[in-house]
Parts: sequence; structure tokens; C-alpha cells
Amino acid sequence: MNLKELSQQEYTARINRVMDYINQHIDQQIDLSTMADIASFSPYHFHRIFTYVVGETPNNFVSRIKLEKAAQLLQDNPKISVSEVAFQCGFVNISSFSRAFKGYFGVNTKEFRTQEKAIYIKDGIRYSKNCKPISKIGKNPQQLNDHLCSVEFNKLIIMDTKIEIKQMPELNLIYCRHMGAFNAIGQAYEKLFRWAAPRGLVTAETKTVTVYHDDPSITSIDKVRQDASIIVSGDVKVEGEIGKSTVRSGKYAVGHFEIKETEFEEAWNTMCAWLTESGYQPDDRPCYELYHDDYKDHPEHKFIVDICISVKPL
Repeated sequence: MNLKELSQQEYTARINRVMDYINQHIDQQIDLSTMADIASFSPYHFHRIFTYVVGETPNNFVSRIKLEKAAQLLQDNPKISVSEVAFQCGFVNISSFSRAFKGYFGVNTKEFRTQEKAIYIKDGIRYSKNCKPISKIGKNPQQLNDHLCSVEFNKLIIMDTKIEIKQMPELNLIYCRHMGAFNAIGQAYEKLFRWAAPRGLVTAETKTVTVYHDDPSITSIDKVRQDASIIVSGDVKVEGEIGKSTVRSGKYAVGHFEIKETEFEEAWNTMCAWLTESGYQPDDRPCYELYHDDYKDHPEHKFIVDICISVKPL
């Protein structure tokens, strides 16, 4: 590996550490000097480097993550108060939160809660439970037919599978982060395995996990963060683009699927449809996909995967 590649990996690792810190301290004030310290840069250089790597300034990133987290809380928890959401997302008072929320999404929190939630996805278009095409909050309305026929609708969500509420264990992970389109995460897995295999971390029993940090119905797809991960035991010393994380144990809605690469959209739609009638709502832990095979070894090149959505009672 040449000096240029080593430098890129080190810079990516430092930026990832900052992103992880922000996720873990979303309820706190996070200033530039704190982020710079975590990245081991001066504030001046950190601001320039973060902006170059991520495509937005550190303060804009923190503000966006907090506001999108707030939107997710408002969307998934109809009983939670606006002031509690503001507190959980680290805003000093409700008035500053309300101004920032409307400035970012184009609607106030009350209007946001009256809008239909995107439940299903077909060809990148989002639909409500009543199969009405809807846009992301604050975006221009999509120019679409106002409904799908029943046959098309069934193709969005109907998959024959077992979905149950399970207590899932804590996952100790090492990861390579990907930001952007879901179908491009394979590059991150390739980097992860190239690093992990020579270190004896890949065996026949190794399980891979994709962890999702953002809701694509709220966050632009080019900014959706996903971690290509493998489960490890014990404390692994990581370096470069490879980081480590923990997914907390708890109750999850778990759907077991055997699907082709092109069927993940339908599988997630099936999970979302089931969730709306389950008596549960999403929790604040990340969702993930737990893979039980290497699809290349499957006779039909299918993924055997559990889709896991963290939940709590309504």
C-alpha cells in the first residue's frame, strides 16, 4: 500500500470517529473544537478536511444529523412531545429547535406530523400505507400517478416469510463505512474482507452485518450511512478505514428472507407493512441486516438474511 492510500485511510478513519461520536452524543452540544480533538486535527485544518471528505461543513453535518434524528423521532413516536424531541436531539430550547426544523424541512413540527409517512418503496419512489406517492419532507412533490393498481401494490410488500419479535444479542462489530446508494456497499465489504482475512478474523462461521444509520425517507440517498460489518469476539485493534462499533441488545422485529439481490426492496417493504399492524414502533437503535450465507455459494445466488428493526411497544 502506497503513502497516498495510507493517508486516505487515516483521514477516513478520523472522520468516521467523529461521526460515531456525534451519533453517540446526539443529545449534547457538539462544537468544532471537540470534533477537531477527536480527529486529532487543529480546528482550522479539521474544518477544511471534514468539508472536503464529507461534502458539508462539520457544523452543517451536526445540524443535519440532529434535525433528521428529530424528524425520525416525531415520525415514529406520535406520543412524544416536541420539547422532548428537542431535548433528545441536543437543542438548547424549543424555539431554536422549531426555527431550525422549519428552516430545514420547510414545514413546522405540527405540519410534519400530519403528513403521511413513507412506508413502501418501488423503483425509488416512496408510497404511504394507502399507496399514495409522497415526497421527502421539504422536497418538491413527485409528479406521479396518484395510485398503483392492486397488483402492483401487492408486488411492493407481499413476501411469504416469518416475522417475529425477538430479543437480539449485542453485536461486537468491525466495519468499513459506505455513504450513498445501497447497491454500492459491496466495495466497502471488499475493503473490510481484504483487511480482516489476513488477520484471522474471517472463518467459515463469520457472519456479516449491514448496519443502517439513517432513514432514507428523510435523508438524501447520497448521504445515507451504512456500515459493512462482520461480527467479532473480543476487542480488535482497528486501523485505517476499519472501525469498530457495538449494536446494543434488545427487542427487534426480525424477518427471515431468502432473496435475490433485486428483492431487498420488497423485503424491507414487507417488514414495514408488518410493523404498522404489529403494536410496536421503531426504537432508536440502528436497523441491520444479518446475513447467514455467502450468496455466491447459494445455488440460486440468493441471500439468506434476517432484517432486524429495533422496536418498542406503541
